[in-house]
Amino acid sequence: MRTITGNDQMAKIGSRPIGRTAAYWIVTILLAFSIALSGIGQLMRYGGNVDLVTAIGFPLYVTNILGTWKLLGVLAIVVPGFPRLKEWAYSGIFFLMTGAALSHVFAHDYGDGGFHVILPLFYAALGIASWALRPTSRRF
Repeated sequence: MRTITGNDQMAKIGSRPIGRTAAYWIVTILLAFSIALSGIGQLMRYGGNVDLVTAIGFPLYVTNILGTWKLLGVLAIVVPGFPRLKEWAYSGIFFLMTGAALSHVFAHDYGDGGFHVILPLFYAALGIASWALRPTSRRF
């Protein structure tokens, strides 16, 4: 029978959370940066945001709503504390992104190589990964 020394136990316990924490922050920063840029672009109606929204039949004022929700969701996820609000923000990002992908599918607006569908689904996957990797301090 092998006994576990204090150093073995610390190495085993200490290595996993560090890797998990690093993965959480990498995924979360990538998600936050992407969603924030998207939200700012929608609020400013920058680039192809106007065409992207109106091409699938939504009114232009939707960009104000979506852009605001995205920025508030990013703040909720990144700012420490408020674990229940984080849960709502993660679910909001998931529904927002899957809803965007489905809206483009139903409007037959796939973009080049399915970009209008693949990108929001990628963001939804990042949201799921960030939620699943979040440290205990960011849970209920």
